[in-house]
Amino acid sequence: MRKVQLRPKVNVSSYIHFMLNYRNKFKEQQPNAYLGFKEFSRKCSEKWKSISKHEKAKYEALAKLDKARYQEEMMNYIGKRRKKRKRDPQAPRQPPSSFLLFSLDHYAQLKRENPSWSVVQVSKATGKMWSTASNVDKQSYAQKAALLRAKYFEDLETYRNQCQGRKRNVRGSHSFNECEGVIIVLSP
Repeated sequence: MRKVQLRPKVNVSSYIHFMLNYRNKFKEQQPNAYLGFKEFSRKCSEKWKSISKHEKAKYEALAKLDKARYQEEMMNYIGKRRKKRKRDPQAPRQPPSSFLLFSLDHYAQLKRENPSWSVVQVSKATGKMWSTASNVDKQSYAQKAALLRAKYFEDLETYRNQCQGRKRNVRGSHSFNECEGVIIVLSP
């Protein structure tokens, strides 16, 4: 039998270490008292601000130890890896949005005017251009996007119709649809 390995507990900050310690001390001093989360958080925050740097250093050391523990445990952790869903290369791709069409039209021009700009800088400039563009300019891109979207849905429908014949059974009660890349569990 294979042993299930639990994911290591994430490391916490120095403030969280302080808060846990403060909570334990508070419960020892006043076992019957009840403080709501909001009140306790406020008191804890005030106390954290008032303690000396020497006391905070103890909690920071605990946080460093906890971080080292977490990193070491994560190096040895072998968790479940999610299988990436494979996309069918025959499937139609989703159409670009009106903003993306606008960006594609203006990218080359901005890059020519500013050759030293990174992709991020060009994208930011394109975003500013889009936000300042008139509704008339935006409308033409919205119409192009709508036409592409309509064509996409038509292509998707024909693709799905073609795939109806390609459904096949895999291992008993499971059905694998190549067109959608989804395993459907059929009831027996």
